[in-house]
Amino acid sequence: MGQTSMVSENRQAAENYVAKIFETIERRNPEETEFHQAVKEFLDAIIPALEKDPDYEKNGILERLTEPERLITFRVPWVSDDGKVQVNRGFRVQFNSAIGPYKGGLRFHPSVNGSIVKFLGFEQIF
Repeated sequence: MGQTSMVSENRQAAENYVAKIFETIERRNPEETEFHQAVKEFLDAIIPALEKDPDYEKNGILERLTEPERLITFRVPWVSDDGKVQVNRGFRVQFNSAIGPYKGGLRFHPSVNGSIVKFLGFEQIF
């Protein structure tokens, strides 16, 4: 088998692996378009590394990187200046603790949802 056909096979295998991972992300997180965007950019960029080392797929590296360890949703009750009780929602996502403490913070803005928090957290680890 020639060098060119081996490179083509490796490229195709890498692209197939990336497609499989992205399909899983879309299936598990159907409404999370912001998160889809971050993962897609990462997956497209990592194809050259996947071509060179099939152990990424063998060891499930992308599966582990793209699925958060935890997504924490919590309530934050407080009393406004006019005495009304308010209840807001807060979020924290934790992707991977393999090399130390999690990176990222808490999000409280009314426009924030699980997809945005996962997008921001994923962007911070790459």
